[in-house]
Amino acid sequence: MHELPQTLVNGLALGALYGLVAIGYTMVYGIVQLINFAHGEIVMTGAFGALTVRLWLPGLPLAAALPLMLLGGALVSVSIAVAAERFAYRPLRDAPRLAPLITAIGLSIALQQIVWAFYPNAKKPRPFPQFGDSFQLTGSLRIQRDDLFVLIAAPLCMLALGWFVARSRTGRAMQATAQDPDTARLMGVNTDRIIAVAFAIGGAFAGVAAVAQGLRTGTINFEMGFVLGLKAFTAAVLGGIGNIYGAMLGGVVLGIAEAAAITYIQNIPGMSQLGGGGWKDVWAFVLLIVVLLVRPQGLLGERVADRA
Repeated sequence: MHELPQTLVNGLALGALYGLVAIGYTMVYGIVQLINFAHGEIVMTGAFGALTVRLWLPGLPLAAALPLMLLGGALVSVSIAVAAERFAYRPLRDAPRLAPLITAIGLSIALQQIVWAFYPNAKKPRPFPQFGDSFQLTGSLRIQRDDLFVLIAAPLCMLALGWFVARSRTGRAMQATAQDPDTARLMGVNTDRIIAVAFAIGGAFAGVAAVAQGLRTGTINFEMGFVLGLKAFTAAVLGGIGNIYGAMLGGVVLGIAEAAAITYIQNIPGMSQLGGGGWKDVWAFVLLIVVLLVRPQGLLGERVADRA
């Protein structure tokens, strides 16, 4: 059990990353009942946007360049997210639900191929800058400086979003649109603008998550959004799709479960192959199935009822 503290730290960092991405899924679903399966690729484009900023500032220390990288990654992610809403999803808002779902999958593939074809040397993994050092907390417990970024950024983003949704005029309009868009429109709410704001906020969180993922892994590639997006969607469902706090909780639970699987299952005699590699992804979905069998609405429940 001496590995437990380190496993929890690793799981919290991984879960915070999943939570940041999951919020993008859950906000969009909560307002327009759409699963934006291209959201993982929006994270990927944000990572390449942040890397581009870093390549433009090669002589600047990473700590000084990081805010600019965050800004660059967020601008790219927000631009892609808002453009996707305006040109891909809005024309299909009144179409059968299968149409925007297929569109989201097609957009996901298109974004992958655009980066693969046009970004310089994107056909192979691109190195992403890292701090590389770690802090020793107690005994053998250490935390990577790159993990520290997401552990600080995720709660700050979550608190800011919670305040925005609860206190601001736009946030209250988002709640009204999520509850009943037709009535909100009759009350003077510009629902098109509110939906675009939801996509933009999800894109901003995706930009932060993109930088966090690059710092943690040290490389980015045009396929990185697929598995990350799939796990973040799993986290959103696990916490309760449509619930922004549930998305972060689901991410943390999923991250800790994955870290525990890597640490403990591979140490069981005869089961070492089930702890690492692709199997760590399998355990994430096993956890999802177990939770949904016991609590189909997720850990915190859906905030917005399905209007189908």
